[in-house]
Amino acid sequence: MAIPAIYEDNWLLIVNKPSGLLTIPTPKKESYTLTNILNLYPCHRLDRNTSGLIIYAKEKSTQQKMMDLFRQRKITKTYIAFAHGNLSKNAGQIKNPIAGQDAITKYEVIQRKKSFTVLKVTPLTGRTNQIRIHLKEIGHPVVGENKFIFRRDFTLKANRLCLHAQGLNFLHPITQKHIQLSIDLPPYLKNFLEKSN
Repeated sequence: MAIPAIYEDNWLLIVNKPSGLLTIPTPKKESYTLTNILNLYPCHRLDRNTSGLIIYAKEKSTQQKMMDLFRQRKITKTYIAFAHGNLSKNAGQIKNPIAGQDAITKYEVIQRKKSFTVLKVTPLTGRTNQIRIHLKEIGHPVVGENKFIFRRDFTLKANRLCLHAQGLNFLHPITQKHIQLSIDLPPYLKNFLEKSN
């Protein structure tokens, strides 16, 4: 499985994680995870079925600094999501708590298709499965979702979760350099978009 490096320096490695690969082992103790492959320190997580940009630190102390930036909400992450149906507003915020904790997700419509809407999504908090839960709660779950909805309830089908971590924007905690990264959609999502009306 190819894992392209998007950015690297003496302290950080940022890669484009493929869909279907775990970031870290679950309680089942899987050995085939991105963290085991890279043998570095993960600074955050992406769901198994979400693709895109993820940050690893080369030292424990750098990992701590990056995790502090996440906690202080000084790292902006942007995602592309294909959401079932047609959202009524061109932009909005979802502020529903998750597991008793504040959770805020901003979204903006990029494109409207017949059966789904392409969204740019920015989570302002970092709750587990936040985007997937929030989009489901407003009645527009992510296409390919099978954890928070029954797939049979939706006519539009996809072979994977249509959620991709496309962008990162932050100040490097060691060099103070401004890091801004953006990557393309993976081939499956690109083809899905092109073939849809």
